[in-house]
Amino acid sequence: MIEVEHLCKTFTVSRRDAGMKQALGALFRREKETIRALDDVSFRIEDGEMVGYIGPNGAGKSSTIKVMSGILTPDSGNCRINGLVPWKQRKEHVSRIGVVFGSRSQLWWDIPVTDSFALLRDIYRIPDDVYHKNLSRLTEMLSLQQILRTPARQLSLGQRMRCEIAASLLHDPAVLFLDEPTIGLDAVSKLAVRDFIRQLNREKATTIILTTHDMQDIEALAGRIILIGKGKILMDGDTGQLSRQLSPSRTVRVSVRRFADIPLPQGVQLIEKRGEEGGQLIFSVDTEKVPIPQLISLLSAHLEMYDLSVENVSMDELVLSLYRKYQI
Repeated sequence: MIEVEHLCKTFTVSRRDAGMKQALGALFRREKETIRALDDVSFRIEDGEMVGYIGPNGAGKSSTIKVMSGILTPDSGNCRINGLVPWKQRKEHVSRIGVVFGSRSQLWWDIPVTDSFALLRDIYRIPDDVYHKNLSRLTEMLSLQQILRTPARQLSLGQRMRCEIAASLLHDPAVLFLDEPTIGLDAVSKLAVRDFIRQLNREKATTIILTTHDMQDIEALAGRIILIGKGKILMDGDTGQLSRQLSPSRTVRVSVRRFADIPLPQGVQLIEKRGEEGGQLIFSVDTEKVPIPQLISLLSAHLEMYDLSVENVSMDELVLSLYRKYQI
């Protein structure tokens, strides 16, 4: 279980304008600014949950992950992960977690991937039987057979990210932090990584916190979203419930053999009609006024339908609505 209570973290940064004169002046008097990266951040994540931790650049996502992984010490507040305080009991804590930073590598650059894995085995003091069992499973699930003997610097980005994920899981962590795990990956690699993460969560009940700007990752993996902006938690809720609250409108496409007049209730609008005697009808539906099952019953009573689809608002549009709502 992850318990975060009233975390605060500030950084002091220097500012100056461009130019030689400004650079010389900064030698004697520097303009400094305090950045509040985390401002009273609190949330709770149960064992086995997959949570999307989202927000714009500079919102505080990576700072939160670094505090929870023991890299940063907060100015104030508490954090307990499976009973341990990350920055106080760091050695014991890191033996129970896995961390993947999309922009940083935990593999040694000039040696084969399998040697990096062996070094991590020694660092984490993984028993040989556990190490070989996990390595075999991860190699198969992430399709690493052909690249284990290749130095990390010669891997493509997609290959390296699969190796990074495997490296973070060799010691069977209970909690996995994924910070932009699919950054720069092609479509095939993204799908492979997503499938693996789902399988890991399903089979081992690993708690997973995912931070990313790729909303397709969030839509495919996370059942819950925590939104952070300007260092504050702005929203915490179920993705489905959130979608219904922010955008109750749905698009319903119906293929019919023959058109007919339909008495449409308030909240349903016919926005397009394709075909002459028969074809496709496209409706915009406010589900707060007319639930989808009610609309389907109405259409079935008046039309001979042979296909129907309901389109939800995309995750990108949903997150954009959140950003506008909270002005971040």
